[in-house]
Amino acid sequence: MDFSGTQGDFRECFSSIIEKISPVRRRYAQALILVSMTPPRFATRFTLLSLAVWPSFALANPAPAPATAPASAAASALVDFTQVQALLESKCLECHNPDKVKGKLLMNTAEAMIKGGSSGPSLVPGKPDESELFKRALLPADHDDIMPPKGGPLAANELDLLRRWIAEGAHWPQGLTLRHKSPEELKALADLNAKLPSLTKLEIFPEKFALETKRDFHKVVVMATFADATTRDVTRFANLRTADAKIATLDGDVLKPVADTGSTELQATLGTTNVKAAVTLANGHKDRPISFNLDVMPVFLRGGCNAGGCHGAARGKDGFRLSLFGMDPQGDFIRLTREMVGRRINLAIPEESTLVEKAVGAVPHSGNQCYEPESEYNKTILEWISNGAPNDGKDIAKVTGIEVFPKQIVLEGVGNTQQITVRATYSDGSDRDVTKLALFMSNNDPTATINKDGLVTSGERGAAFMLARFDVYSVTAQVLVIPAKLEYERPKLAEVNYIDKLVDENLHKLRILPSGICTDEEFVRRAYIDVIGLYPKPDEVKGFLADANPNKREALIDSLTQRKEFTELWVMKWAELLQIRSDIANNNNQPPFYKNALLYYNWLAERIGKNIPLDEVVTELLSSTGGTVSSPAVNFYQTELDQLKLTENVAQVFMGMRIQCAQCHNHPFDRWTMDDYYGFKAFFAQIGRKRTDDPQEVIIYNNKGGESRHFLTNAVMKPKFLGGEVPEIKPGEDRRKVLAEWIASPQNPYFARNIANIMWAHFFGMGIVDPVDDVRVSNPPSNPELLAALAENLTNYKYDMRRLVKDICNSMTYQRSTKVNETNAGDKKNFSHAQVRRVRAEILLDAISQITETPNKFQGLPLGARAVQIADGAVSNYFLTTFGRSKRESVCSCEVKMEPNLSQALHLMNGDAINDRIKQGKVVAKLIQEKKNDAEIVENLYLRVFGRMPNDKEKESLFQTLAAAPEQRQQALEDVFWALMNSKEFYFNH
Repeated sequence: MDFSGTQGDFRECFSSIIEKISPVRRRYAQALILVSMTPPRFATRFTLLSLAVWPSFALANPAPAPATAPASAAASALVDFTQVQALLESKCLECHNPDKVKGKLLMNTAEAMIKGGSSGPSLVPGKPDESELFKRALLPADHDDIMPPKGGPLAANELDLLRRWIAEGAHWPQGLTLRHKSPEELKALADLNAKLPSLTKLEIFPEKFALETKRDFHKVVVMATFADATTRDVTRFANLRTADAKIATLDGDVLKPVADTGSTELQATLGTTNVKAAVTLANGHKDRPISFNLDVMPVFLRGGCNAGGCHGAARGKDGFRLSLFGMDPQGDFIRLTREMVGRRINLAIPEESTLVEKAVGAVPHSGNQCYEPESEYNKTILEWISNGAPNDGKDIAKVTGIEVFPKQIVLEGVGNTQQITVRATYSDGSDRDVTKLALFMSNNDPTATINKDGLVTSGERGAAFMLARFDVYSVTAQVLVIPAKLEYERPKLAEVNYIDKLVDENLHKLRILPSGICTDEEFVRRAYIDVIGLYPKPDEVKGFLADANPNKREALIDSLTQRKEFTELWVMKWAELLQIRSDIANNNNQPPFYKNALLYYNWLAERIGKNIPLDEVVTELLSSTGGTVSSPAVNFYQTELDQLKLTENVAQVFMGMRIQCAQCHNHPFDRWTMDDYYGFKAFFAQIGRKRTDDPQEVIIYNNKGGESRHFLTNAVMKPKFLGGEVPEIKPGEDRRKVLAEWIASPQNPYFARNIANIMWAHFFGMGIVDPVDDVRVSNPPSNPELLAALAENLTNYKYDMRRLVKDICNSMTYQRSTKVNETNAGDKKNFSHAQVRRVRAEILLDAISQITETPNKFQGLPLGARAVQIADGAVSNYFLTTFGRSKRESVCSCEVKMEPNLSQALHLMNGDAINDRIKQGKVVAKLIQEKKNDAEIVENLYLRVFGRMPNDKEKESLFQTLAAAPEQRQQALEDVFWALMNSKEFYFNH
C-alpha cells in the first residue's frame, strides 16, 4: 500500500483499516492519526505512527503479517510502573483520592481500581477494552465523561502507555498506595530527580513501627540526605509499600494494621535506593476504649482549651475552668461531669453537649471554633461521651516520654518543607503516634516556621529548633537552613583546639564563612578588657605590638590569667550570682548587714584567689552551717529566706534553669512538673535559723524537721534531684549536704554545662544557651556539641577556670574580627565573627579613672580602689547605676544591663564623668610639661583610649585642627581627649 501521497490520500488509505478496528481501538487510532498530522513531514509522521500503532493493535479480521516484519521495541518491553504511577498521580488522583471520591471511584490502590466505582470496574487486568479507565480516556475531548476532565485528553504516548500496562496485566507493586501530585509537586519532583544522583542516604522515620490495637496508626516520613549534607522530605515522592499487605497497609503516608498479629516490613524506594523498616502487630483486631486521660485530655491541650488565656486561667472562662495545661486530669474530670449535669455533657444526645457544640462552632463561643465537626478531635470527644463519659481506672498507662522524628534537618532555600512526627511512649510498653495531638513552636521563625500539624517551612539562613510538646514532655528537632544554589567551597581555616573545630563544623553546615582574625591592636585591647577588666596602658600596647614572638597572643593570655585582677573580675561576677549585698528588702532587719556582706565577699575572693575548684566551692557553699559572721558562706541562706525563692535560686544559679513556672503548674515549655519543683524544694525544707547575742549574726543549721508539700495535692514530697533520682536520705541527715554532693558532681549533667556557658558568654557577649540562666528544652544551645565539649573539658580540668579561659581566648573563634562578610553579616548565634560589645559599668568606670588618672572612692574601700572590687551590691553611684551595674537583688543574669542608651551618652558628654576628670587628672598638661610634641601627645591619647595608633586620615584632620589654634594648644588637645573618650570605640569592646 502506497502512503507517499498527500494528506488526503493518507486519510482515505487509512480509513479502510480504521473501519475494521473495534470501537475502543478505533478511538485510539484516530488519536494517533491526529498526532501524525503535525509537522514536519508526512512520510516521517506515518513512519512514527506505524511503529507505535501497527504492531500494537490486531485488526478485527487480521491478515497474515509478513514474516520479515520486526516487532516494535515499545511493544516488547515491559511497562515501567513508575511511568504509570506518574501518569495516574498527575492526571487522575486529584479527583479520585480518599479526600475526594468522584463517582465513588478510588484510584490510590490496585484493589480500589479493580473494585471500580458507580460505572463499574475501572481496571480489568489484561483487558484494556473492558477497563473503564481506558475506555473513558478514549472519549472525544468534548464528552462529559472523558478522563481526565481537566487538562485535555491524554496524549498518544500516554494512551499507549496505559493500554500496554493494562494489557500486560496491570502490574502494581504490592502494598503501594498512590497520591495526587499537584503541578507544584511535579516541579519539585523534577528538581528532586535532578539532585537524585547525589543521594547518599534514605531513611524511614520512625526507624521501626509497632501497631498495637485496631485504631493504632503511625505517620510515615521518608527523608533523603545528599552529598552536600542537605536533606529533603521525599515521603510524597518515594514509593511506599508494605511487604505483606495482609499484615499492615498504607493509607497515604499513614501505616495501619490489617492482621491481628504478625510482622512485616515497610519499604521505601526512591530511584534505585531502597530502605526498610520493621513493622510488628499485636491485637490488631482488638479495639481499645477511649481514655479520658490518654485521649480526651490531649484534645483539650491541642485545642488550646486549657491554656492560660482560655479555660486554663485561674478563674476559668465563661463559667468553665480546666486545669492549666491539663496538670490536674482528675479535677478536670469532676468539673466536666459533675458541674452543669446534662448540659455540659449530654449522655443522651452527645452531639448536643455544650462541650461539643461550642468546640465545633455550632453555638456562639468566645474562644471561636476549636476544630471541625468531622475532625478526629470531635470524634474522640463524641465517642467518649457516647460511652458514658467514664473515668479511667487507677491502672491507666501514663506517658513516659516522647520522641520527634527526624531530629536533624538541613533545608536548602526558602519555602522548602519537612514533616515532623511525634511518638509517645507509655508505661505499659506501648507507643502511639501523637503528631496530631502535640503542640509545635519554633524558637526562630525567620529561619524556620512550623505549623500546627508539624510541617516545617524554611526561611532565611540560620539555625532553629522545633519544639514539640505532648503531655508534660517537650523535645526539639534542629533545623538548619542554607541558601539555595549557593556557590560554596569549605574554607581551610586555622584551628587551634576543639573549640575551633566544633564552631567551624557548625558554620560549614550553615555555609557561613567566618570573619578573618583580628589585628594585634584589636586583640591586646580585647584580651585586657575581657580577661582582667582593664584597658591596656600605652606601654603595654607598644610592648605587645613590638613583640616578635609568634606565640605572643598565647603568652599574653597566660600572663593575664595570673594577675590578681583576673581573680577580682570573677569574684565580682560570682558575687552578682550569689547576691552578695547588705540591706536586703523584707529581711526584717536581719543579716546580712554590711559586715556580713564583706565577710561573705572575702570568703568568695579567697577561694577563687587560691584557685580552689568551683565544684568544691559550690559544695562548701550549699552544705554550709554556722553563723553569718563566723561562717560567712551561710550568708547564702540568709540572703533569701523564702524557701520557694531559695529553691528557684539554686536551680537558676548552679544549673541555669528557671523553674518558677512549675511552682503553680507544669512548665509549658520545659520538662519540669510540679512534682519536680516540690521534690527539689524538699532539700531546703529543714533549714533552721536562730539568733545569737550578736545582732549581726544568725546561726544556720539543720533542724531535722519540715516537709515540702505539693501545691495542688498537699502531698508530702520526697527530696528529688532536679532531673535526677530520689536519693536515700536517713532520718535527721542534712538534706542540703546530700544535694551539695550531687549538684556539683558528674551525676548532675547541668552544673558543668552551666558554668561553661557562663564563662563563654563573658567572652562572646552571648551564651551558647542565651540567656545563660534560661536553659530549657525550648531554648536549646546554638551549638550543642560545643557546649558539651566545654563542659567535658571543664570537668577534666577539675573546674580550673583559668584553663578553660585559656582554651577560649587562644581559639581562633575568640580572635575573629568584628568585620563581617556577605555570609555572616546576619549571624548572631554561631560565633562566625566577634560581636561589638558595650563595656560593662564597673570596667568602664575603672577605665575612665585609669585613663584620666583620677582615682575613685567607694564606701569601705580606700581611695583608688576599682569599682570591680566593690563587695556590697548595695554600694553604687550615679555612673554605675546609669550604665547598668547589677543591684544584686535577684539572681537573674538580666540584672547586668549591657545595652547602650541615650542617658549613658548624655552622661559622658555633659556630666562630670569625663570632662571634669580630664581637667582634674591633667594628663594633657603633664604631657606638655614633658615637652611632647603634638604627634606624640595624640599618639599617647589614642593608645590610652583606643589601644591603637591613629591612622593617617585621623592624624591629618587632628593636626590641621591643632595648627589652627596654637595659642590654645592645651585646650585643643583636651578637646581631642574628650572627643576620643566620647566615641563609641572607647566604650565598646570590639
